[in-house]
Amino acid sequence: MDIKDLKSLIKMVTETDITEFELEGAEEKIRIKRGCTPQVVQYQAPAPMMAVPQPVAAPVAAAAPAPAAVSAAPVVAGGKEVTSPIVGTFYRAPAPDAAPYVEVGQVVEKGQVLCIVEAMKLMNEIEAEFRCKIVQICKENAQPVEFGEPLFIVEPM
Repeated sequence: MDIKDLKSLIKMVTETDITEFELEGAEEKIRIKRGCTPQVVQYQAPAPMMAVPQPVAAPVAAAAPAPAAVSAAPVVAGGKEVTSPIVGTFYRAPAPDAAPYVEVGQVVEKGQVLCIVEAMKLMNEIEAEFRCKIVQICKENAQPVEFGEPLFIVEPM
């Protein structure tokens, strides 16, 4: 095969959706690959850091109490955190007028939707990875969340 034929083969591969082309003759073998093989990248979310309380310089008026579903209680012994896999906005329900996906004390099954995290106008459903009981809801509806930030504290069942 001469260089002219080889150039026309390369042109054919680049102008189509073909990613790999192989031609084998009696005396020669030609393989043309386009692009690179996809690599699977695995990562683990960093452990959340605890904030150190700062002393208050002057008396501060009492803040309004938080809703019963959202509390600042420490992680329950044996409880596990369900963290946000992305940066976005936390939503407890599929629509503003709809009931929340889950409530504190509710037992959920593996694969059941717990909430939505919206990122760039895409609604990402966060599902339970195992059967569990909702112990605490860490975020309020429509509140921004960071990657790795706890959304729920659950108790595996």
